[in-house]
This record gives sequence, structure tokens and C-alpha cells, in this order.
Amino acid sequence: MESISLAQIVRDLNFKCLNPDVDLESVSISHPDINRPALQLAGFFEHFDNNRIQIIGNVEMAYMRTLSSEKRTAVMEELFKRGIPCLIYCREHEPSEEVLILSGKYKVPLLSSRHFTSDVYASILRYLQEKLGPVQTIHGVLVDVAGVGVLIAGESGIGKSEVALELIKRGHRLVADDAVELHRINDARIVGRAPAVTENLIELRGVGIIDVKALFGAQSIKMEQDVDMVIKLEDWDKEKVYDRLGSQEDYVKYLGNKITCYKIPVRPGRNVAIIVEAAALNFRQKSMGYDAVEELYKRVQNNMIRSMDR
Repeated sequence: MESISLAQIVRDLNFKCLNPDVDLESVSISHPDINRPALQLAGFFEHFDNNRIQIIGNVEMAYMRTLSSEKRTAVMEELFKRGIPCLIYCREHEPSEEVLILSGKYKVPLLSSRHFTSDVYASILRYLQEKLGPVQTIHGVLVDVAGVGVLIAGESGIGKSEVALELIKRGHRLVADDAVELHRINDARIVGRAPAVTENLIELRGVGIIDVKALFGAQSIKMEQDVDMVIKLEDWDKEKVYDRLGSQEDYVKYLGNKITCYKIPVRPGRNVAIIVEAAALNFRQKSMGYDAVEELYKRVQNNMIRSMDR
């Protein structure tokens, strides 16, 4: 199971440690969810997942103030002895003296943030889903084409890198070549990145390795990009019937998520880069509510109606 140290989370999200004597490096987070211990502060611990990061906000602090010192100590001890990874205080709230003592007894890190509870919750959740979500490495090229993440797939040697290079020359941005790391963020998002060893690099057969950032500038590369659509390049087959209207969409699954997929036949004379660019722009247009196939259908219907009225 993937995990990340609490020390790394504190550094990346800029939390303040309130009991620095606790070793943050020894605490590993492997659960991509978090919890606000409202019911637990009231003494209800059934179905409590002690592996989650715990967050304290205004509501929890207000409730704790209604408790006597003895009751507050008992509730917090019950929470701490269950082995929670840490407790984060939002909006610069601070733990009471008895909580500080208990945190030392049970070696529970206490963290603090000046931000609103909802903002802290969202930032941690997004961070953990990105770091701990499922990962798959596939053979392909990922390019940001006018804001659309296009994953170009196909057999080795079919020309994926050459298409990416032409797209870069046309002002689009490279994310990854040859190997693409796919990270599942949620049911609707998959983010692609390049492995560290191949960042900014493209392999061109007959030429070798080129550094895209060095040749075309920093504006030609992007560190990560949502995968919005897949383009599968395949050799032209004159016996095969290809979709000419685009009325039916195919899908491919990565990490359980369905992604729109287009199959583009490759043969001499076809400018595949322009076709990929047009497909990406058409995809974006569809996502904005305009569909050229529907527009064609309306025009045909209107022409038929006008012909019948004559």
C-alpha cells in the first residue's frame, strides 16, 4: 500500500507543528481520507477509522469548551489512545494544556493551520488523493492541446513522438513522452505526468533524445495535465470502415475511469498532428455544448422541411 510520511505533508502543506518533540518522519499516512471527529468527541467510536488524519475546527472547539476539564481530558484520551496519526487545529486554534500532555503521552502529533477548516479539509483531501491514489504507467505521449489533455497511444514506431513534436511547434505543450504516469484522483479525474527521468525529453527515431524545454522554451512543457481524451494511432486498413461522422463515441478505461477515445488511421500524406489538434478542439467544443453532428442533423432536417413546403 502506498504511504507518505507526515513530515512530508507538513512541509508541502505548510502546517505548524505544536509539539516538535514528536517524530513526524516516523508517522506514515496511507489512508487518502480525513475525518472531523464530531461524534467521537461526544463519545461515539463505532465505525471510527483511526487511520485517518483528524481535523478540529470551530464547531469542535466550541463543543469542547462546553465540557468540563475532566470530561474534555477523558474524551481526548479516548481519541488519542486509538492511535490516530495526527490532529490538526484549523483557524489557528490551539490545544489546551491537558491535550498537549496527552499528545506527549500517546505520541500524537498536533498540527496547526491559519486557514479555514473547509479549505484545510479540501487541500489535504486533494493532496492525499493525488499522492496515494492508484497509479498506472502506460506507453504513450501526453500533450496539452489548447487546454485539453490528449493521450496519444499506438504501436511502437507509429509516430506518436513525431506528432507530439509537431503539436509543440504549433504552440501546444508536452507533458510526457514514451512513458506516462497516470494518477487516479477521483471517479472523474485522471492526471498524467512524466517519470522524473524523462521529464521534458522526447525520443525521435533517427535523431535521438531531444530536450524540448531547451529547444522550444519553458512555455513548451507542462508538468502535469488531466487526461481528457485518448487518440489511438493505427495503421491504415483499406478494408476497414472508419467513422466519418463521429456520431458514436468509443471509450477506453484507465484505472477504472472511462475516457473518450478516437482511433485515427495513419498513412503517408495525412498530417496527423493537425487531425489531433482538430479532435482536441472539437472535444472542447462539445464540452461547451456545441456538437457539429447535431448541427448537421438540424441542417438536413431543415432542408427536408423546406423541400416538402415547396
